[in-house]
Amino acid sequence: MSWYALSTVEIQAVTLSLWVATVSVVVSLPIATGVAFILARRRFWGHGLLNALVHLPLVLPPVVTGYLLLVAFGRQGIFGPVLEALGLQLAFTSAGAALAAAVMAFPLIVRAIRLALEAVDPKLEEAASTLGASPIRVFGFVTLPLILPGVLAGAVVGFAKALGEFGATITFVSNIPGETQTIASAIYALLQVPGQEAAVGRMIGLSVLLSVGALLLSEILARRMVRK
Repeated sequence: MSWYALSTVEIQAVTLSLWVATVSVVVSLPIATGVAFILARRRFWGHGLLNALVHLPLVLPPVVTGYLLLVAFGRQGIFGPVLEALGLQLAFTSAGAALAAAVMAFPLIVRAIRLALEAVDPKLEEAASTLGASPIRVFGFVTLPLILPGVLAGAVVGFAKALGEFGATITFVSNIPGETQTIASAIYALLQVPGQEAAVGRMIGLSVLLSVGALLLSEILARRMVRK
């Protein structure tokens, strides 16, 4: 096989990585927006604790995060029997890989949206409220359009993070080709086999290309947010 031709396993890893990253962002974005709004606009007892919990995956070793997910959502975990009764399984599945990636990307998405919210003058929202707009309409027609570049930037950064996630994912869902093997875990597996330098180079090149593209897009969106 030539150095630039991807094998079936490599194509599966790339496809799964893109699927995992996309699903993790789609699932995280609405929740992250709500959490960011609470952190930016509300002050209450436990505000600091919530902020710490949101950012905990950034400071915990990813393996610890993956183990905690296994304890919570594994078949013998806290919520395992409930999930099994519903016919759902997260551990050692692609859905579990998306969950692990979402957990690791969540703090970055929240942070980007929170910064965008804090840059919006609350008086604009107050003015809309005094004109009779409900909180939902204020958010939908005033706040959301103003923070949209920040939301998009958070989504792109979260996508890039999810795309490269390794520690939590491999701990929670293992490294099953075609099922849970992402680009990162495929690179790890290839490194264990002598003579796979070309395959490792291909996967690293794709990983760098996708990640740099996502980060450049995030930078463009962030600059647009600053200009606005």
